[in-house]
Amino acid sequence: MSMTDPVGDMLTRIRNGQRVGKSSVVSPASKLRTGVLDVLQREGYIRGYNINEIRKGVSEITIELKYFEGDAVIKQIDRVSTPGRRVYSKIKDLPKVYNGLGIAVLSTPRGVLSDQEAREQNVGGEILCKVF
Repeated sequence: MSMTDPVGDMLTRIRNGQRVGKSSVVSPASKLRTGVLDVLQREGYIRGYNINEIRKGVSEITIELKYFEGDAVIKQIDRVSTPGRRVYSKIKDLPKVYNGLGIAVLSTPRGVLSDQEAREQNVGGEILCKVF
């Protein structure tokens, strides 16, 4: 069965895993998901991730969740752009999540970047999700 929103599925797996206190969650692998996880790891929201090959051509990602003093580091993670409603932003219109305390993850022509990295590189793109 095909999945209509792979990034949304991965974000939901992370959200659900942190609600029940799991140390890691598993999601199917793709380049876009790996890009989003790279940003989350650089910004300190997850510990890391590993890509495991199940069989030839099929891989899965094991995402290591991060906690601080028993609480999840990610308080809120929401999908912004969906398959039915794409949300694009110019560089001057990029949103500040919780007045700069959170991040927005963007898909740009230069790869998947956080909003701060996109501002530094002066590039806009599709807003995938917001994390706080």
